[in-house]
Amino acid sequence: MKRKVCVITGTRAEYGLLKPLMDEIKSSEELELQVVVTGSHLSPEFGLTYKKIEEDGFLIDEKLEILMSSDSPVGITKSMGLVLLGMGEVLSRLNPDLIVLLGDRYEIFCCAAAAVVSCIPIAHLHGGEITEGAMDDVFRHAITKMSHLHFTSTEEYRQRVIQLGENPQNVFNVGAIGNDNIKQLKLLSKELLSNTHGIMFKKYNYLITFHPVTLEKNSAEKQFMSLINVLNSLEESYFIFTKANADTDGRIINQMIDEFVKNNSDKSISFTSMGQLNYLSTMQFVDAVVGNSSSGIIEAPSFKIGTINIGNRQKGRIKANSIIDCDATENDIQFAFDKLHTSEFHENLQNVKSPYGEGETSSKIINVITSISLENILKKTFYGISH
Repeated sequence: MKRKVCVITGTRAEYGLLKPLMDEIKSSEELELQVVVTGSHLSPEFGLTYKKIEEDGFLIDEKLEILMSSDSPVGITKSMGLVLLGMGEVLSRLNPDLIVLLGDRYEIFCCAAAAVVSCIPIAHLHGGEITEGAMDDVFRHAITKMSHLHFTSTEEYRQRVIQLGENPQNVFNVGAIGNDNIKQLKLLSKELLSNTHGIMFKKYNYLITFHPVTLEKNSAEKQFMSLINVLNSLEESYFIFTKANADTDGRIINQMIDEFVKNNSDKSISFTSMGQLNYLSTMQFVDAVVGNSSSGIIEAPSFKIGTINIGNRQKGRIKANSIIDCDATENDIQFAFDKLHTSEFHENLQNVKSPYGEGETSSKIINVITSISLENILKKTFYGISH
């Protein structure tokens, strides 16, 4: 009998990373893929991205809709409650042998909690990482403690998961799954991106994704305005925005993006959701990824392009030499752009190596989840220093 593996996804970015793993589960003779979508996938405001999952050939077994009309702390807390209310029934109907979760978002935390109550083992991707500027940090480590199999993106992160008390035999350093897409996808040409999506590449091009720093209250507008002011001063440049996620104050950033693009349609464009293929295809042609997205830390170095990482959202992550960290102030952001275009920085880019592996992460995960015994895996003990 095939082992039923349920992959749960709540955002466009998360699905983009999980897709190569879902492909391998679907094609496996030993595994049966189940797919559950929730969160912003089902929101018109965020692009109804569940349709992309279906276009990619996946059958969605369950859609769990949650309240996405507010990004306030109260609104998000209500959304978390809806996940908990619905996920128990979803898991009861599907009865998977294992669920797969990626990352650190609040809805994924709630899915993990429901799985624990339902006595279903959890495989967690990208545990052990640190993002000091986001509440996601707390959710990520909490998910680690609820999970049973752990697939980390670096050896340092593997050691941190073990430090949290997880048995080393169940913690695997497999690299970052996002690098699978870079190796496997047939990326689109600049001409096709221009003709199909209206991207008008200029002398300098920047892919911009900026999310709220969720541990800094009411900072989104001020920080993003600092970036906007710098962008206004840059010449011969084109700005490709991807909109913020459904975090607290994310709508403020999206409104500011809309206003900027409206007033600068000759040098900017925005997307609610680009999809992984379009996003990575665009990334290969830009001078830098700008903002505070993990993609600038994990995927961008593989293209040997720069990253301007603004503020504290990604503070604590392992970073390649291609990342320029700066404070979320106008002066610091301007300095980062100046450094980006120095000859010394460009020379160093040629020698950049990603600390997150070279791909084949999905195959490594598949090898584990097809062969490892799940018998008694729910009986976790704290793996302490005495071991």
